[in-house]
Amino acid sequence: MNFPSELKYTKDHEWVSVSGNEATIGITDFAQRELGDIVYIDINTVGSEVSKEEVFGTVEAVKTVSDLFMPVTGTVTEFNAALNDNPELVNSDPYGEGWMVKVALTDATDVEGLLSADEYKALVGA
Repeated sequence: MNFPSELKYTKDHEWVSVSGNEATIGITDFAQRELGDIVYIDINTVGSEVSKEEVFGTVEAVKTVSDLFMPVTGTVTEFNAALNDNPELVNSDPYGEGWMVKVALTDATDVEGLLSADEYKALVGA
C-alpha cells in the first residue's frame, strides 16, 4: 500500500495536498482497496463552502456507497471531471489522476490537525 509522505490524511481515509491556499483532496489507497471497484462518484458541492468533517459527496463501489468527508473548511472550486467517464481512476491512481476535488481553504491551519503518513499507517495497521 502507498502512503505518500508529503500528504496529510484523515481518520475517514481522505488525503489532502496543499499548495498555497488551495487543497486537493481524494481518498487513500487503503480506502479504494477497501471499497473495491469504484463505479460512480457524486459530488454536487462545487461552488459551496463545506465545513470540516461535513459530507462533500459520495463514492459508489460495486458493493457499497460511502460518504466523502471534507478534511478542511473551504469552498469547493473544482471537481475532477475525468472521474465522470473514468471513476476507476480512483482505483488505479488514487493520489494522482484519481483526485476528487480542489478547495480554496478558509483556514489553512485546519491542515495542522490532520494525520501524517506515519500516523495514518498506524491507524490502518499497515
